[in-house]
Amino acid sequence: MTSSSSNPLLEPSRLPYQLPPFAAITGTHYAEAIDAGLAAQLAEIDAIVSAPEPAGFENTAAAMERSGGILERACNAFFTLVSADASDAIRELETALMPKLTAHQDAIYLNKALHARFAAIDTTGLDSESARLVEEYLRAFRQAGIHLDTEGQEQLRALNAELSRLGTEFGQRTKEAMKTAAILVDSAGELTGLPEDDIAGAAEAARAAGHEGKYLLTLIQPSNQAAMASLENRDLRRRLYEASVARGTDGSSLDVRELVLSMARLRAAKADLLGFATYAELVVERQTAPDFAAVESMLNRLAPPAVRNADAEAAALAETAGHPLEAWDWAFYSSKVRRERYAVDEQALRPYFELDRVLTDGVFSAANKLYGLTFRVRGDLVGYHPDVRVWEVFDADGSGLGLFLGDYYTRDTKRGGAWMNSLVEQSTFLGTKPVVINTLNISKPPLGEPTLLTMDEVRTVFHEFGHALHGLLSNVTYPRFSGTAVPRDFVEYPSQVNEMWMLWPEVLKNYARHYQSGEALPQEVLDRLEESRLWGEGFATTEYLGAALLDLAWHGLSGDRIPEDALEFEEKALAASGVAHQLIPPRYRTGYFQHIFAGDGYSAGYYSYIWSEVLDADTVDWFTENGGLTRTNGERFRQELLSRGNSRDPLESFRAFRGRDAKLEPLLKRRGLE
Repeated sequence: MTSSSSNPLLEPSRLPYQLPPFAAITGTHYAEAIDAGLAAQLAEIDAIVSAPEPAGFENTAAAMERSGGILERACNAFFTLVSADASDAIRELETALMPKLTAHQDAIYLNKALHARFAAIDTTGLDSESARLVEEYLRAFRQAGIHLDTEGQEQLRALNAELSRLGTEFGQRTKEAMKTAAILVDSAGELTGLPEDDIAGAAEAARAAGHEGKYLLTLIQPSNQAAMASLENRDLRRRLYEASVARGTDGSSLDVRELVLSMARLRAAKADLLGFATYAELVVERQTAPDFAAVESMLNRLAPPAVRNADAEAAALAETAGHPLEAWDWAFYSSKVRRERYAVDEQALRPYFELDRVLTDGVFSAANKLYGLTFRVRGDLVGYHPDVRVWEVFDADGSGLGLFLGDYYTRDTKRGGAWMNSLVEQSTFLGTKPVVINTLNISKPPLGEPTLLTMDEVRTVFHEFGHALHGLLSNVTYPRFSGTAVPRDFVEYPSQVNEMWMLWPEVLKNYARHYQSGEALPQEVLDRLEESRLWGEGFATTEYLGAALLDLAWHGLSGDRIPEDALEFEEKALAASGVAHQLIPPRYRTGYFQHIFAGDGYSAGYYSYIWSEVLDADTVDWFTENGGLTRTNGERFRQELLSRGNSRDPLESFRAFRGRDAKLEPLLKRRGLE
């Protein structure tokens, strides 16, 4: 083993807020530190189990919260690279490490002696968060299969190991498929309609890929590609669309269909072993939703009106197009209808949405007005890639709150999509303050040119910062409850709420200024944006529900109903759910549905976005009714919800903030589903 003096991950970082010293960390360090962390935590657990004194909170629950420091530190840094800057060596290391990490989790939560000590803790007299900590550990043991006999536990370990291997392989193939599906274009004339900065970005992408003088249209993770909204070349739109939706199912070495069928089979077997009819029922048991039937009921209620709205939109698009529509026409003619009907040209708005201004005068400014936060660039601190920027975040009283890292540009080594993750979790018990990252996939402009965002990208910047606030404003005792460590169907709620400030007049007027003239976005444009708010909601809701219901279909299978053909199953599942639309593919098809197959993150949980949006829409109503962007409102949201993490039942936190349970009506109104 490497000594702590030569491996910076074996000891807490000495940088501010324990930011990992990425410049000093090598690939070898990650492997060594994770191996050392695995051994160290098992030794710590052995000490807990073998302690001669009776089990109590301090020598069992608190001791578990103190354990695993090396492993947590090393994994947080390593998996940041896996997602955002994965070299071939990092991917190979991920493949080698995942079985060890999966086995380690089983070694903890299938440890009957450790479980017995937790079960023996007397929680009488404990504060509410400490009592909840014991309850949550016992719940985790139960859901992990602690009740199984030795034979059952061995079966479960084998299932978990194979699922881990398959999920890692799916994620790696999906990332590579997104890269190889890019469309190479010979001349700029084929890109008519695409904004100039996008054309320049495509030229740079081609040059970086070894195609000097050509243009490379790279893909984003969802089915529908942003360029299809502006490309006038219909055949190029078709090629881009077909390349996108064929990912993972094209018969190449990156085809994932057999992986998917194997995972569906293994997850069904795991659910059966743990006493659940389907994997979806197992997953929902861990969430805020009361049961699987409640989730299905809500999605099925939303689907018919969403599809009706989409059909109405399609009729308007066909009239404008003057020819039968294909799926690759939708975004192009939808933009055209928006321009003609509402005089809103989203491409023409991009010069008003320059990234730095969106961040400083939009996202950060709103956080200042709501929560009193201020941000200072820390040019002396470096991330894991030269594009990563670091800000120190200060509370209203001037005290240091934590660090915020922004990694905004796409690159070949980064997976698709956008996300937030933590490098250091807040915990008063451990004395740690948060270090959080937002990662996006915005096309990088040529050197010296501004980064001009689409409205969707602006929304994503606000959304992901909502997750960051959930981490930064955490104020819990135990790391297990910190920040975003809440049920999956609750975690999107704070980030969705933060989207409301994107178009809040006071915020918008502050950041939406022309990058050259400094002129504010005219009021009449703001008015037209509001008028056009519901245009496209039929498409957006149908696209989303297609993915959510497809997820539930895959994970609502019992072991004897696993199909032989993944694409045939997808087609039938969408038709049975009422969301099979010729012109609207699911936001993610089976072949690149990374959320649910690359690991266990959103499997049987993609419904979480709309489930959380019920809370979000109701919360937006509350802010609007109570004066909007004020410190008083922000402090209430912070104290009752953002700061709590999972230290109390999240729905209890919502009720403490809102004064009642959430109502569905605000969501129906927002999406035009009344």
